Amino acid sequence: MKIAGVLGLAVLLLIWAPPWGAWVGMFPAHMVRHMGLVAVAAPLLVLGFPTWTSIFAVSPLLAAVLEFVVVWGFHLPAMHQAAMHSSTAFVVEQGVFLIVGLCVWAGCLRTGGLAGAGGLLLTSMHMTLLGALLTLAPRPLYRMGEMADGALAEQQLGGMLMLAIGTPIYLVAGLWLVSGTLALDKEQIP
Repeated sequence: MKIAGVLGLAVLLLIWAPPWGAWVGMFPAHMVRHMGLVAVAAPLLVLGFPTWTSIFAVSPLLAAVLEFVVVWGFHLPAMHQAAMHSSTAFVVEQGVFLIVGLCVWAGCLRTGGLAGAGGLLLTSMHMTLLGALLTLAPRPLYRMGEMADGALAEQQLGGMLMLAIGTPIYLVAGLWLVSGTLALDKEQIP
């Protein structure tokens, strides 16, 4: 499983090193980093370094609630603006995203079963709701600097990235845990 950990570290490098903002715009770059942290790097790190990440294993429900508070909190306009305009706030945001991502994946994968699946499916639901809100909002929810012409398009692309990356990863992982539980129950039936 060490290869998963190496892939997780590579994802961290990939989401922070390239100039995503220049390539796709500031808000979509934010979403690439956000989803890369919580939905791609975090599960790979948990799978690749199970001993090291065991400190993040909390109950799946608590982990899902923590991630909900953090994700929605950092998507409030004032918090989002702070992270866009302050290096310190940006580093804090990214660090907290990674920590709650590790809590969700470590807690849900270690607990497994329906409790682990429930944590992942709850997370999928709130990520889907936020992605839909960002995509379908009739006006920009954030100030994107002086280049306001493309603000709505950037926000919509960011929302679509959230929907395209986060929703299926959490949903598939949650359903995988459910299927494992159902297979175990089926084996126990006399």
